[in-house]
Amino acid sequence: MIKRTLLASAATAALLTAAPAAAQDCTIKVGVLHSLSGSMAISETTLRDVMLMLIAQQNEAGGVLGCELEAVVVDPASDWPLFAELTRQLLTVNEVDVIFGAWTSVSRKAMLPVLEELNGLLFYPVQYEGQESSRNVFYTGAAPNQQAIPAVDYFLEELGVESFALLGTDYVYPRTTNAILEAYLISKGIAPEDIFVNYTPFGHADWSTIVSDVIGLGAGGKQVGVVSTINGDANIGFYTELAAQGVSADDIPVVAFSVGEEELSGLDTSRLVGHLAAWNYFMSVDTSENEEFIATWHEFIGDTNRVTNDPMEAHYIGFNMWVNAVEAAGTTDVDAVRAAMWGQEFPNLTGGTAVMNVNHHLSKPVLIGEIRADGQFDVISQTEEIPGEAWSPFLPESATLTSDWQNLECGMFDTATETCVQLTSNY
Repeated sequence: MIKRTLLASAATAALLTAAPAAAQDCTIKVGVLHSLSGSMAISETTLRDVMLMLIAQQNEAGGVLGCELEAVVVDPASDWPLFAELTRQLLTVNEVDVIFGAWTSVSRKAMLPVLEELNGLLFYPVQYEGQESSRNVFYTGAAPNQQAIPAVDYFLEELGVESFALLGTDYVYPRTTNAILEAYLISKGIAPEDIFVNYTPFGHADWSTIVSDVIGLGAGGKQVGVVSTINGDANIGFYTELAAQGVSADDIPVVAFSVGEEELSGLDTSRLVGHLAAWNYFMSVDTSENEEFIATWHEFIGDTNRVTNDPMEAHYIGFNMWVNAVEAAGTTDVDAVRAAMWGQEFPNLTGGTAVMNVNHHLSKPVLIGEIRADGQFDVISQTEEIPGEAWSPFLPESATLTSDWQNLECGMFDTATETCVQLTSNY
């Protein structure tokens, strides 16, 4: 891959001063790898759109290293093996310098071997299950300690939930997240028989039996709460069935980890008022940074009805950190940019500052939002910035693991044996 490095000679410096960025004979290619069709298009299409906005903004500001950015957009069509194929295409044929993309963990894990083989760089913007820290990925979404654990704490401490239904789509993110949550709930005194776990395939549509089973959990008088790791358009059927069976948030509250403003925009939310979501950002956050971001988004997309959401903010943070790291390194070379990323800070949209830690995870606040009738969220709880954990202390296989790419040069360091462990398919 040809890398673009800012030349330091006096003659080149004079040329760069004399000519605008658009006139320079260089282009920095940015891969955008999000599903624009299939079951995940409901969530991922808007991430393609926000990346195009961010790239256009940066070009208006002069590009990067005096070079114009070019978006290379591909559609993996919610087909997990295709994510790997298109990652290889982006890195070897299109020769992109960085990739922003993926939503589901199964798509990210499909990309991972290719990224590591070809030394590509991915910015991954969605909450995930943790249990991973690759030298070739910066995780700008939430780890479990920045979303799942705080959400369960809210159920326990604020709503008095005693019986938990963990409902998820059948793939690695829900399964691993729920394994962490089961262990955490048991450590908090919840009996195993009060934890109901169920998985359904992508695009699942018939929720009548599952919702009936959830309602049945409360037959003994215990307060039931649903923790949802349901992804994609299956959420439409799930929430529709809740309403059809007359389940309100007062009866059985649901807290979702993959439902935000974009997913709710396709639903009649009038009967979902009071149900919850846990994210690190909501469109309704009242800050000057968020107001400016929303105005820019509406102007770019040409539709004031288009919403913003958490993964969009993650791309906003990750993209700007990447720009600053490239400028600091003076090159788009992956190894140089990686080193320049550690410690990068950038204002988030909720009034604080995001920090990139040496485990390739951000420090982020945790927000609990309550669904309103208009499809937006009222923020009812917000923490300070919490550093993301790559490895969960609640699973025995990862309790002694840590990640430090700057000092230990290892994403899976066992503090018990003081050795760097090879990442395996178990994670």
